[in-house]
Formats: sequence, structure tokens, C-alpha cells
Amino acid sequence: MDERGKREKVRLHAVVEGMVQGVNFRYYTVRTARRLGLTGWVANRRDGAVETVAEGPRETLETFLAFLHDGPPAAVVQRVVPQWGEATGTFSDFKVIHL
Repeated sequence: MDERGKREKVRLHAVVEGMVQGVNFRYYTVRTARRLGLTGWVANRRDGAVETVAEGPRETLETFLAFLHDGPPAAVVQRVVPQWGEATGTFSDFKVIHL
């Protein structure tokens, strides 16, 4: 991949399943995304999962995805379902939203 390809922004939409609510998963996700310079959101779902959409360079999103597989110390991640797509540039920061 050339330098332009490394910097080109893409979108990651991921659903994280397991014991991921009530363990500060959203807080750590926001902290990690902001540290990585990503934009987007994270939310608890009614089914007990956590859902997130993040935009940034693919390489950086791979690092973010690795975090999602581990989660914060109290989380027990059973499965992460990622979907990749084109960035829309819709977001200006990374925050918690309510679905």
C-alpha cells in the first residue's frame, strides 16, 4: 500500500458482543478513539451489545479494532462483527450516543 492509501480514510462499523455493558466499555472506546484521532460514535444496544462507527485511516482503525476485541479490563468480549466501508466525513469528533 502506498502512503496515500495508508492515510485515506475509511469507515469501520462494529458490533461488540459479550459482557460489554456496565464495564465502562463506552468510556474506554471514546478514550481510545480520541487518542487515535478517529471520529464517530459508540452506543449501548438494547440487546446487550455495544455498537460503534469510526472513521480514519485503515491502519489506525485496525488498531482500534484490536482494542474492541479486548475491551476494557472488566469486559468479556465474545465476538466482534466488523464491517468496512467508505468514510463519509460526517463526524467531527468521537462521542457516546444513545440509540
